[in-house]
Amino acid sequence: MNPSTLIGILASTVLLGVVIFYTSVDPFLFLDIPSILIVLVGTMAATFISYPLSEVVRIFGLIGTVMRNEKLYTQYDLDELINISRLWVSGDIRAVENALEQVANPFLKTGVQLVIDMTPEEEILELLQWRISRMRAREHAEAQLFRVMASYAPAFGMIGTLVGLVNLMFLLGDGDIALIGQQMALALMTTFYGILFSNLLFKPVAVKLERRTEQRLVLMNMVLQGVSMMSQKRGPAMMRETLNSFMAQYHDEIDDGNGRDE
Repeated sequence: MNPSTLIGILASTVLLGVVIFYTSVDPFLFLDIPSILIVLVGTMAATFISYPLSEVVRIFGLIGTVMRNEKLYTQYDLDELINISRLWVSGDIRAVENALEQVANPFLKTGVQLVIDMTPEEEILELLQWRISRMRAREHAEAQLFRVMASYAPAFGMIGTLVGLVNLMFLLGDGDIALIGQQMALALMTTFYGILFSNLLFKPVAVKLERRTEQRLVLMNMVLQGVSMMSQKRGPAMMRETLNSFMAQYHDEIDDGNGRDE
């Protein structure tokens, strides 16, 4: 499992458990199945109306993606690209083809294969940039799906609360304060669950998917630049120094972090 996801799940579970256990008269009052169903079923129903079936059914797979400790083998792809470039500059086409068979990254393999086929650099870049744009659009739509669900959940929480308040109105004439208070608490539970699912499930998954896309874009742009340099038959040393810039995740070109007096 992804370590940060595991930490977030454990931290949120402990926080909710501590708050509910130490602040409520009866912790089991916060377990209300009808309220959970109103929020989840209502959110899913609205999502099915908003999106095609083929996109909605991917929700559970995307949650699984967030849970997994998915690795991007950026350094490995960089080394493979530089090794293939070295063989390409030396003119050993057979060795390049053999090395290409061992490449696992399909984006990298496509770019190198186009270079071997002597495809003009402009056409190679156009194709690879199109694939990057397609990937960005697809994964943005996946993250947006969860952001839409995050907006639906609190709304259905309010709907459940309004339904509960309508039922509460029928009890006001009886004057039973204890029963009225109990019904009021239950009416508010759907709002609680709506906010909970929105901010501890749907929004975090959307942010995680967006961050995953950013990391994948860095890798794909690194490959794009490397394939371009390979097409120009740039030296492996120059390629390594250029591509290493894509590996620096936290680098400020202006401030070196030493601090300056104003």
